[in-house]
Parts: sequence; C-alpha cells; structure tokens
Amino acid sequence: MVTLTVEAAELAYGDDAPVLSGITVNARPGEVLAVTGTSGAGKTTLLNAMAGLLPARAGKIAVDGAPLSGRDHAVSLGVVLIPQDNGLAAILTAAENVAVAVIATGGSPADARRRTAESLDALGLSGQANQLIDELSGGQQQRTALARGLALHGDVVLADEVTSELDAANRQRVLDLLRAEAARGAAVVFATHDPEAAAACDRELHLADGQATWPRP
Repeated sequence: MVTLTVEAAELAYGDDAPVLSGITVNARPGEVLAVTGTSGAGKTTLLNAMAGLLPARAGKIAVDGAPLSGRDHAVSLGVVLIPQDNGLAAILTAAENVAVAVIATGGSPADARRRTAESLDALGLSGQANQLIDELSGGQQQRTALARGLALHGDVVLADEVTSELDAANRQRVLDLLRAEAARGAAVVFATHDPEAAAACDRELHLADGQATWPRP
C-alpha cells in the first residue's frame, strides 16, 4: 500500500489568496486521519489537492514519492475521492453508478457486478440498487457515493463529509467501513465537522485561519 504526502503546500484557486498555507501531512496506510474545521476552513480544498484536482501553488503533493500531476495520475496511483456533493449521475441507477466507476478504473464486468452488490449491501442499499439517483433521499445518495468509492478498492481513500446527511446508525456504519478500509491497508482521510466522528479516527488534523494544527497527532 502507499503513503500520500503533502509537504509545505500552499493551496489556492487561480490568483486568489491562499486557502491553506504551509500544510504538511502524511496519509499513512492502515490509518484513518480526520481533517476537521469549520465550514470554509479548507477541508475540501485539502482533499481536492490530495486527489490531484488542485495543484499546489508551492510545496509538494506526492504518492510514495511520485509527485501528483493531475487527477488522472492520482487515479492511476489508486487515489479514490468520495466528494461532498456525491457526483452521482442522475440518469443512472445506484447500481449503475457504482458499476460504471469500477469498469472505468479497469474492473471487468464480472468484477463490477460483484463489487457493486457487495458495496451496496454493506451500506444497506441492496433494496435501492435499481432505483434512479433522483428517486433516492439525500442520505441514500450519500451512501451510494460512498459505495461507489469503496467498490474501487483504493490504496488511498479520501472521504469528504460523507456522514453529513446520515442518522446515527448509518453514521456508525460508515465509520466502521472506513475503519475496514484502513484495516485492509488503505490510507483513509476523512474530512468532517462532526467531533464525535473525528474522535473515532486515529489522528486529527485541524484547519483554521489557513493553517493546520495537530490536536491529536
């Protein structure tokens, strides 16, 4: 498995002022790292940079020493992003959204069928597999996006606020699944504003005023 490293990074959009400055963090295999902070603190910005969607204005972002050159490169290195806005295709069913992602990353149709069934079942969505995304509740859509991400079996799993619309039981289910990803050797980064969810993680990186601190290193 692999380590994703952010070293002295300055992250900004275009010519705007930096959202984050001097950020250094390692996402390590076998661990769940919580990234916390208020809305607008830069949690999504950091995960987007880790996913290869946002290049660092300064510093370095690398997977096992290989500098990220973009999202396609990150995908080839096994970096999976589960975005806050879910990114699901509304014209597809829950199962189709998962299966298409598996096939797009090199899985066979048989792999896609198996992984889709397994991940939807793990998130309590077997009964919604053939429903269109627009027919699902916000929480069900969020769990479908997580199922899609987990089905990819990434070496690095970046989960952005994936429990924000879930009840307590489903939040715990998701935390258990993220822990299982770490147990199989993935490096898991979980952005959350929920202090209880953060407390269940191995380490915590807190973002505020463009800087990072380590309340639990």
